[in-house]
Amino acid sequence: MWYYDSKIIKTPKAMVISGITHPPGIFRDSTMLTSLGIKPYREVTPDNRYYTPGSYSVDTSGDEVVGTYAGAVRVLATLRADMLEKTETHVAIKQAEIDWYWTRAAKGGTAVPSAISTYATALYSEHETKKTEIDDLNTIAKIKEYEARAYTMVKKDAVYNGDGSFKEWHASNTSSVAQAVNMVLHYSTHPNKVEAWFVSLTAD
Repeated sequence: MWYYDSKIIKTPKAMVISGITHPPGIFRDSTMLTSLGIKPYREVTPDNRYYTPGSYSVDTSGDEVVGTYAGAVRVLATLRADMLEKTETHVAIKQAEIDWYWTRAAKGGTAVPSAISTYATALYSEHETKKTEIDDLNTIAKIKEYEARAYTMVKKDAVYNGDGSFKEWHASNTSSVAQAVNMVLHYSTHPNKVEAWFVSLTAD
C-alpha cells in the first residue's frame, strides 16, 4: 500500500498530480514514487484476539508512512469465558475418545486398562485446575502468557538412510526446541498415542 495527500492507496491506479496523469505502472517505479511524494504505507494493528482496534494515528515523518491502531483491551471476563469454553470442548473431545473402554467393560468385555483409567483421572484433574487458573487471570498480560507459556520440548534426533529417507529415531541423541504452549488446550497425552520421537515437554 501507499500514501499520498492524506489518503491510503491500496492498489495501483492512475494518479493525477500537478495536472499530470500518471498511469498505474508508476507504482512499480520507486524512484518515480519518491519524486511524486508517494510513500509506502503500512499499518500496525494489535492482536485482535486480545484487543479491539482502538484509536488510529498516522506518522508521515519518515520515508515510510505508518498507520497505527493503539488497541483497546477486550473485556477480560469475555476472554476468560471464551477460554473456559475452549478448554471444556477440548477435554470433552479427549474424554469422548476413551468412553468406549467403559462401555465395553459394562457389557462384560475387557476391563478398562489401568493406564486408561489413570489417564481419565488426569484429564478430570487437569480440567478442574484449568478452570481455577483461568478464573484467576485478572490482567491481559496473564491471559496472553497463559495462551503462550514458554516450554522446552526434547525430541529424539532423526536418523536417515544414505538416500536421505527416514530410517529411525536415534536411541540417545536428542535436540531441544522452544515451544509456546497454549495452556487452555494443554492436557495429558493419550497413553497409546505418544509419538516415538517424543522425550519430554517441560515448562521453562
